[in-house]
Amino acid sequence: MSAFVRPTWVDQAEYPFADHVFEFDGNQIHYVDTGEGSTILFVHRNPVWSFEYRDVIKELQSSYRCIAVDLAGFGLSTSAPGFSHLPSAQSEILRQFIEKLDLREYAIVVQDWGGPIGLSAALASPERLARVVISNGWAWPVNGNPGFEKFSGLMGGPIGHFGSTYFNVFVKVVLPVSHKKRKLSRAEKAHYRKALPAGRREPTWVLPKQIIASGAFLADLEGRLPSLSTLPALILWGDKDDAFQEPELLRWQQILPNAKTIVLHGVGHFAPSESSLEFARAIHEWSRGEIDDK
Repeated sequence: MSAFVRPTWVDQAEYPFADHVFEFDGNQIHYVDTGEGSTILFVHRNPVWSFEYRDVIKELQSSYRCIAVDLAGFGLSTSAPGFSHLPSAQSEILRQFIEKLDLREYAIVVQDWGGPIGLSAALASPERLARVVISNGWAWPVNGNPGFEKFSGLMGGPIGHFGSTYFNVFVKVVLPVSHKKRKLSRAEKAHYRKALPAGRREPTWVLPKQIIASGAFLADLEGRLPSLSTLPALILWGDKDDAFQEPELLRWQQILPNAKTIVLHGVGHFAPSESSLEFARAIHEWSRGEIDDK
C-alpha cells in the first residue's frame, strides 16, 4: 500500500492536524489523533469526514485526546478494491482500529450512520467504553417506517445512485440544505466536494440503501444497546433536523436513562458543523460534571 500523502486541496489552517494512517485488509484509514487527556473518539456520518469535527476538536484538544477517523472511502481514507462500504464492514474496520490503538476508558461521539457503525464497533468490547455522546441519529431497525423507507428507496435506489455518481448530490444538495443554523462557506463546500470526486462516491449511495437493507445488522446492534444504559451519556440534539426528530430523541432517552439532554435550538442535521462551539462546550462541561439537569 502506498504511503499517505495529504492532498494539496486540504487547507492546513482549516484542518491543522497531523495525519495518521491505520491499514486494515487493504483499506487505508486516515485519522486525527491530537491532544492529551481522557480520550474522545469521533465517528462521522455520510457524506462528510473528520473535517466536520475540526472546530470541535480545536476547542477540546487542550483538555482531551481527540481521535477522529475517516471511514473507508470518505475524506482522506481510501477503501480496498471491491470493498462493500456496508455499515457492518465499516464497523469491523473501526473495531479493529479501537483494538489496535488499545483505546480504554474512552468516550465515543456519534451521529447518523456514525451511530450504528461506531456503537457496533464499541460494543464489541464494551468494557473499554466509558461514556457516550449521541447527536441526531438512530441505532435500531426502521423497517416499516414510511419516512425512512421512502428516503432509503429513493436515495439508495437507481435515482440516488445516478444522482450520487454523476452529480455528487449528497454533498452538493443534501449537505447544504441540511444546515439550518448557518450556511456552509465556499471553502467548507470545497473540502467536502473534493473529498468525493468522480469514482469515489459509491459509499454515499450504499449507506442510504442500507437504512433498510441492513435491518439484520441494526437488529443485532439494538439487542446490545441495553449495555449502554449504565454509562454516563450526553444527548446533543438539533431541533431542526428533517431526518431525526422527537421520536428518535425519545427513543434515545429511553435507551440511555442516565443521559443529560441538551437541545441545540435552530440546529439541523449536522450539529458539530452548525454549532461547533456549543457542541464542544457541552461535551467539556458534561465531562467535568458541570451539567446537572436533564
